[in-house]
Amino acid sequence: MNTKDKIIRTSIAMFNLNGERAVTTNHIAASLGISPGNLYYHFKNKEDIIRHIFSLYSEHLNTHFKPLSLNENALEQLTTYLDSLFDLMWRYHFFYDNLTDILARDSELKQDYIEFQKKLFTQVQAVVLALRDASVIDINDSDAKELAHMLKMTVSFWTPYVKARRMTGVLEQQDIYNGIVKVLMLFKPYCTALSKEKINGLQAHYQTLADETLPSIA
Repeated sequence: MNTKDKIIRTSIAMFNLNGERAVTTNHIAASLGISPGNLYYHFKNKEDIIRHIFSLYSEHLNTHFKPLSLNENALEQLTTYLDSLFDLMWRYHFFYDNLTDILARDSELKQDYIEFQKKLFTQVQAVVLALRDASVIDINDSDAKELAHMLKMTVSFWTPYVKARRMTGVLEQQDIYNGIVKVLMLFKPYCTALSKEKINGLQAHYQTLADETLPSIA
């Protein structure tokens, strides 16, 4: 692994552990055992590092958030999406925790984020409509749009919501599973008779995974 990739990997780990605001480029350089000058050779400042991390984050979503195929099991595809999405939240949860502050400091990143979110909403809405086409849910176009918004909000604010309610402020693996349970709950009012039992089964599966780890908040 080259120095630039090591800086990115170490930055993500330190931001997640200590919070992005508490970590400086000097802290990152010291953790890697390199000089600040060596770090600045690769990145102009901390905002530059965060921009690169955001690029990795958005690339991951673009790679894994492909349209549902009607030739494959829709619920299995949805499960793959949710696993991938919440794994991404686990890897980059610092970004969700301090999003407003991070974007306020960097207008270039904020513009990229806004454009990315527009594209992501279109993708989420397409997933909702594909689930309707596969008879997993029964929903009209207007409600499909609102459900897509609710799904995005739940995913975006789940981890900071959890951490704010915990004295330690530490995110645990079971919190990710609990987040998937909450997302599946949003689909339940729209489930068809054929899919309701399967959605309940998925919820039970992720709840079991959450219960097998350390106790979490409700």
